[in-house]
Amino acid sequence: MLLSMTGFGEARLTENDVTVSVEVRTVNSRYLKVTTRCSDGYGSLESQIEGVVRKQVNRGTTQVNLHVRRDETRDKYQLNEQVLENYWKQLEGLVNRMHLGDLASISSVLQLPGVVEQKAIDVEADADWPLIEKVLGEALSNLATMRAREGESMAADLLANVSQIESELASVEARAPQVVESYHQRLTDRLNKLLSDHDVEVEPAQVIREVGLFAERSDISEEIVRLRSHTEQFRETMAGQESAGRKLEFVTQEMFRETNTIGSKANDSEISKHVIEIKGAIERIREMIQNVE
Repeated sequence: MLLSMTGFGEARLTENDVTVSVEVRTVNSRYLKVTTRCSDGYGSLESQIEGVVRKQVNRGTTQVNLHVRRDETRDKYQLNEQVLENYWKQLEGLVNRMHLGDLASISSVLQLPGVVEQKAIDVEADADWPLIEKVLGEALSNLATMRAREGESMAADLLANVSQIESELASVEARAPQVVESYHQRLTDRLNKLLSDHDVEVEPAQVIREVGLFAERSDISEEIVRLRSHTEQFRETMAGQESAGRKLEFVTQEMFRETNTIGSKANDSEISKHVIEIKGAIERIREMIQNVE
């Protein structure tokens, strides 16, 4: 099973006049890094939030946004009688001096700055933690669903590239024995032409020895076996119960190493074409698994 390191999850819940909303965003990163942004008064919960996140996310930069809002009620407001009295006295004086009509209604005065004040609310972060933890868990669950869905799409592309590598490798394996035969034939023809021009003979054993040295230098059978083993290991890792992006990175590096060796040892244009295709597939794999948890 593969999980994408990129995803988004959110959740919202209201209980006892307290509304909690949580957003979780993740992007790819080599290691796990958790950053948290909280409403005022809830910064003390950052370590607890990070602890919950680390239980469900293994890699990637994770941003958690926590917003807590309490519903407003009339009990949360109070009149500043001193400010109201000062306003009223000023209005009375202005009406008397300028011979104006009736005083403004009390409702108009209540709109003036400082007349109605909001009571300070004591934030009890620890008391709200059970609700916050519940909403955070739901947001992380939604995040996991999205990451798993993207992981399935990535898995399909990865397996398609592995299949291409295996197909190209089969062509390389079929071509490998012909490389030595082709070299033997080219060497023999070249020697025959040169020797006929100078009326010189060469012992067949010398030709055989030269061909044998070439065959030893260009033998890629071990590299083919190891590369096939790496593709099988790649498939097994993908089929595991847990996402293993780091292990896939390591296997991909080994695949690329064996492919390079095949290309440098084979000394054959046909094999070189297949090696180029294999390298292209490995590079696509390498790019994709940078986003696998």
